[in-house]
Amino acid sequence: MATNPTRAVGGDIPDDPEDLLPDDSVLTLEEYLEMHAAVGHRTRYEILYRLVHSGDRSPKELEEAMNIDDSTLHYHLNKLLDVSLVEKRQRTERGQDGLYTYYRATIFGEVTLTEGVDELIRGEQEFEEMYDSSVDE
Repeated sequence: MATNPTRAVGGDIPDDPEDLLPDDSVLTLEEYLEMHAAVGHRTRYEILYRLVHSGDRSPKELEEAMNIDDSTLHYHLNKLLDVSLVEKRQRTERGQDGLYTYYRATIFGEVTLTEGVDELIRGEQEFEEMYDSSVDE
């Protein structure tokens, strides 16, 4: 099988992808893959996108912004929580009884989004120009 030498960045590429992880990695390869799989769903991507680019949001704020029902939102929030892309926080609001619940992106969520899917989307024009056979050379 031929390899593409332009893809080899930063030196030797191990045979086993698990060997890319540092010895003291906080996550397993499977956990990293689960994070990427989670943002592969449109609703979860949009939730994470809003949390990364707009900051902390309550479930109600997310429901209204995305125009989805409560049960659908919570199903997808739970999936994002399970893979550590978002975290659920609670605080008391002055003048209010009880706790205010909100969600925010974790550092894993922010990096997965901004260095993953968002970067691919932003790079689409560059990719198009790079591979456009109609451009005269």
